[in-house]
Amino acid sequence: MKTIFQFQLTLLLFIGIPYCGNAQFKWPHGAKAAVCLTYDDALDGQLDYAIPQLDSAGLKGTFFCTGNSPCLYKRMDEWRKAAKNGHELGNHTLFHPCLGVKPDGSKMDWVSPENDLQNYTLSKLMNELKTANTLLKAIDGKEQRTFGYTCSDCTVGAGVSFTESIKTLFTGARSDGQIPETMNGYNIYKTPSWGVNDNSAEDLIAYINKARDKGTIAVIMFHSVGGGYLNTGAAQHRQFVEYINKNRKDFYCATFQEVMNYIKNNSK
Repeated sequence: MKTIFQFQLTLLLFIGIPYCGNAQFKWPHGAKAAVCLTYDDALDGQLDYAIPQLDSAGLKGTFFCTGNSPCLYKRMDEWRKAAKNGHELGNHTLFHPCLGVKPDGSKMDWVSPENDLQNYTLSKLMNELKTANTLLKAIDGKEQRTFGYTCSDCTVGAGVSFTESIKTLFTGARSDGQIPETMNGYNIYKTPSWGVNDNSAEDLIAYINKARDKGTIAVIMFHSVGGGYLNTGAAQHRQFVEYINKNRKDFYCATFQEVMNYIKNNSK
């Protein structure tokens, strides 16, 4: 059997048909994997470093904006300009509520009682998300929107999931988790991502190369760029986006909304 396989592989290569051992999904333009660069909380460093570096490399990112972000309030014209230039503004709630106590029992001491998802009802959360959508529409004029789960939490009250409920508001949603082994059954409303923190450019490059090897998708969750909490250094970020730019043939790098729509429309 091994000999037959080797003969078939040799024949394919001889007649010019490439062998794609990890080809699981047909990405645009022959790319081997998809990459989504996402940024949370609408922070100054994203305007000062991330967006200029993305623009320089010809790449577009998704910025999950928290409605009460001081940067969103003070620099709204710059966010509006970024959206006009092709970057996506995603919904990240108004007040960034998270679970005060995680399912594994760990405590998030920084979460105030009024912003604890355990003290939310489903209707309260949905109203907050609808209002955040209205705010973002006032900035970019768009009606289609994606969502970034705050702290990657997806339940309210005593563990009530809101993943199904948000499908009426959003075209996709980002959570956390490992690079998928396959695109079969990929849930665009619970997409896994890697939350980075003080990682090197080499770490970031190795991560998207894993997705390339598997033929799937890498979604990266940035926060601060160039200084701040959950930070990625400006130099490391620049090196990373330049690597993607130089290897465009391998990576379908687009906004989160564009990639989620592509997966939805091309999944079997």
